[in-house]
Amino acid sequence: MRILKRYIAKQIIVGFLLISMSLLAMLWLTQSLRFVEMVTRQGLPVYMFVQMTSLLMPRIFNILSPIALFVAVLFVYNRMITDRELVVMQSSGISPWKSAQATIVVGLLLSFFGIYVMNFGIPQAEQKFRALEWRVKNNLTQAVFREGEFTPLNETITVFIDKHESDGSVSGIFVSDESKPGIKITLTAEKGRMVQTPKGPRILFINGVRQEINKKTFKFNMLSFTRYTADFNSGSGIKRKAQAAREKTFMQLIHASEDKTLAPQDVRKYVVEGHRRILYPFLNIILGLIACTGLLISNFNRRGQIKIISIEIVCMILIVGNDLALTNLAGHSLYFVPALYANYFIPLLVCLYLLIFYNPFYFYRHGKTKELKYAEK
Repeated sequence: MRILKRYIAKQIIVGFLLISMSLLAMLWLTQSLRFVEMVTRQGLPVYMFVQMTSLLMPRIFNILSPIALFVAVLFVYNRMITDRELVVMQSSGISPWKSAQATIVVGLLLSFFGIYVMNFGIPQAEQKFRALEWRVKNNLTQAVFREGEFTPLNETITVFIDKHESDGSVSGIFVSDESKPGIKITLTAEKGRMVQTPKGPRILFINGVRQEINKKTFKFNMLSFTRYTADFNSGSGIKRKAQAAREKTFMQLIHASEDKTLAPQDVRKYVVEGHRRILYPFLNIILGLIACTGLLISNFNRRGQIKIISIEIVCMILIVGNDLALTNLAGHSLYFVPALYANYFIPLLVCLYLLIFYNPFYFYRHGKTKELKYAEK
C-alpha cells in the first residue's frame, strides 16, 4: 500500500508542478507587460524589472495552487481509470479512502505551505514591491522627466530636460516656476541632478542662470551661479500609499478593530483578510478531494468519465465562485464570515463521508434485492 501511495503521490506532484509552472509562466508574462514601458521609455534597469515582476509570484502562486492541484488530481485518477489501474486496485480490496490518501497528503502539504506563503511570504513580498514601486516612481530623472519634452510638475512648474546622463544627472535643464503669486522664475543650467526628499523633489543646478521678474512692478533680477538648489514643495512628490491588507501581518489583521485610525469598512476588510489567511490555503485539499472523490466512488464506464468529471468541474467553479462572492459580502458585513467557513467545510465533510462510508455496490445490491422480491410477488 505504501508503494501505491508513493506512486500516486509522485504522479500528482509531477502533474501539479508542470501545470502550476506553466500557468505561472503565462501569468508572469502577462503581468510583466505592465512594466515594459518602464524599461523602454523610463530607463528601468532589467534587474529591477525582473525583481518587481518576481515579487508578484507568491501572490499568483497562492491563487493558482488549488486549481493546479485540482487539474493534476483529475488527470492522474482519470488516467489510472483509463489504464485499468484503479480497477485492479479496487479488485484487490483497496477502498476509495485508501486510494485517496495520496491526494490528502499532497493537499495537506500544499495547504500548510499556502498558510506560510499567505502569512509570511506574500506580506513581505508586497512590502518590498510597494517600496520598490515607490522608489521607481520617485526616480524623477527617469520616471518623471523625459528627454526633449516639457514636463509639467503641476499647474505652475514646468521642467525641460535635454539629455539623461549615465551617472543619473541631466544636462541642458530648464525650469519655469510660477508658484509664487505675481513672480515668475526661470532657471537654466548646464547640468543638474534630481533628488527626492520627504518635503518634495529638489533640483541641484550646476553652472546656470536664475532670472526672476515681478509681474506687478516689472522688476527684473538675474543671478549667475555655479551651484544652486531649488525646492518644489508643491505636493507633486509621490507619497507612499497606506499599507494594503496583503501587506499586514496576521495579528494586525485580526486585531484591526482595536486600531482607532481605521475606518469601519477598512476594519471589516482587514478582519475578512485575516480569516482568509487561514481558510484559503485549505482550498488545496478541498479541491483535490473533489477531483478524486467522484472518480473513486463512481462505477467505471468504458465510454469514459465525462459526466463525473463535468460534475466535479462544476463543483469546483461553485466553491471558488462562492469564495469570491462571500468574501466581498463579508467585507460589507461580518455576518457572512460563518458562510465563508461553511463554503469550505461542507464540501470537505461531504468528500470525507463519501470516501469513508459511501459504497455504491451496497445501493446497487439493495436495489436488486427489492426488484427480485417484487418480481416474485
